[in-house]
Amino acid sequence: MTAPRRPPIAGEGNGGDPRRTLAPFGRRLCEVVANQAVGAYSLLTVLDPRHGTMPRAGQFYMLAAETRWGGGADERPYLGRAFSHCRARPDGRLDFLLESVGPGTARLVELSPPERVWLVGPLGRGFDATTAGRRLLVGGGIGVAPLVALCDDLDGDCELMLGFRSAAYAEAAALFGTAAALATDDGSAGRHALVTELVRERLDDATRDAAVFACGPPPMLEAVRAICAERGIDGQLAMEAGMACGFGACFGCVHPTRQGYVRLCVDGPVLDAGELDTALAVGAGH
Repeated sequence: MTAPRRPPIAGEGNGGDPRRTLAPFGRRLCEVVANQAVGAYSLLTVLDPRHGTMPRAGQFYMLAAETRWGGGADERPYLGRAFSHCRARPDGRLDFLLESVGPGTARLVELSPPERVWLVGPLGRGFDATTAGRRLLVGGGIGVAPLVALCDDLDGDCELMLGFRSAAYAEAAALFGTAAALATDDGSAGRHALVTELVRERLDDATRDAAVFACGPPPMLEAVRAICAERGIDGQLAMEAGMACGFGACFGCVHPTRQGYVRLCVDGPVLDAGELDTALAVGAGH
């Protein structure tokens, strides 16, 4: 699959933070234009005609179905769900990689055209890939989504290392426009290994010009953080947390750093690995 070339991302109106693109005011209804299976995942495409400035890789959106939202078991789900975009196009189309793991994601996965979703975003701070030298993109499971957008930004000028549970999930690697080194938990695709084993093999003590950009489950991110600290290289981690509001009001996504607690929805979700003593936090996970 050929990755589309994206226009430059404007940096104005972001409060002085070059890694943040501010969302248009208010939430908006966006039409679902496609929903296709990608192995064990679903790729939901919505059309956002008021998208404004292009989002940055690693930023996220809050999504909620227009109808039958909050009408499931126990009237769940109550709140929108946070997803990093997988791909953004100048015409306003946004791709989201989804997996059904609960009532909110189950409802989103079953959407089909011409249903609509409520959308807020882009929110948070994304990746800063202006670092020179080798750029290693490390993804685990559904966490590969923002790395697709980052790979697009880099025109494929990066090294990809992706880890999945099995071959069915590893089909998501086809979303990238360049080859990737694969690892699976059961060995059904690529190496029978953890993706962090591939990272260690790529980085030796003599490597100082590399930068790692990672997104995945907290244990994987913690392993990547430790590798970056051991080798003395830069790393950026797209952190995972349950988000209720998406704009810093509820303090439900706080994470400890060496400078104190931060809210991942406004101070992240991308954090510098060097700011952290750990990428693990109570309540982190899907």
